[in-house]
Amino acid sequence: MRIALLPARLSNRPVREHFETTIRAKVRFDDHLDLLDTETLSILLRIFPDGAARMWAVTPGVNTGKWAKLDPGDPVAFCGDNKLHALSHIAARFQNEALAERLWGRDAGGRSWANMFALAELRTVDVPVQEVRRAIGWRGDGAIPGFTVIEGAPAENLADLVNLETDLGYSEGLVSKRAPSSVTVPEGATDGIRETTFRREQRALKHRLRQLSAGRCALCGRAFPDQLLIAAHIKRRGQCTEDERKDLENIGMLACAVGCDSLFEHGYIGVDYGGKLLVSNATQRSGDIRRHVDDHLRGRVSPWWTSAREPYFAWHRTRIFQELAEE
Repeated sequence: MRIALLPARLSNRPVREHFETTIRAKVRFDDHLDLLDTETLSILLRIFPDGAARMWAVTPGVNTGKWAKLDPGDPVAFCGDNKLHALSHIAARFQNEALAERLWGRDAGGRSWANMFALAELRTVDVPVQEVRRAIGWRGDGAIPGFTVIEGAPAENLADLVNLETDLGYSEGLVSKRAPSSVTVPEGATDGIRETTFRREQRALKHRLRQLSAGRCALCGRAFPDQLLIAAHIKRRGQCTEDERKDLENIGMLACAVGCDSLFEHGYIGVDYGGKLLVSNATQRSGDIRRHVDDHLRGRVSPWWTSAREPYFAWHRTRIFQELAEE
């Protein structure tokens, strides 16, 4: 797995204007037909049949090798002003110096941002740079130094922190996705032995949540048998301090296994200040998810919200909840 960290300091006026005009607003292909070659336009229209896409880019030179490592489907994270503030995925990448100059001009050194990305959705987050650096194993708390590509475990840790998915099916981009490794049935016995850690506080957490919740899901409010209620962490356990993990009355909630636990875990729903349930517009991508949310969750206020639990719900809102820009 790899993630591109893209510099975009919105306190800088030109950067903010570029971000507004080519990321928050989309670039319409019809406005640039004179600069888009037939092959590039054909692929962009196959991916974006409405004729518009979000676009960003990096300058050539030292950045080109890093840019060339990225494939359609790889996530990107926009960083600036000491935080990670937006997420997306690469749908295609291509080089076009003339289009880059029209969209963004040239930098102080006279270079255009010719190494371009066409990006898919836009999701807003608010993650301090200190958390980002801890997730990827970097010391200190300084800004992310320019365009950076992280891979392997650091990328997976960051993806877990901000609920990033991969392999979204953008295989028709200008750079083909690398062939997946073949899957084979293992030889010998299918069971193996592995040392693993376990959550020592989990039983105590569920016991305490049962005492407080009267056997009801904290999100949909329905009553379920104990085996269908999951002791879910509001703030992901891997991001909790030891003291937060032991805050049994506030760190967790009982969420039903028939939908709410997974919807909350993957950011389709969240809890706003005061307890009102938030519904991501990502639910519109699936009719079945939308119907489930409409039937059981939309418009509800969670009785589980309290001021003591708000810091944990706020963590989930700014890192996991899928607050997507309108298409």
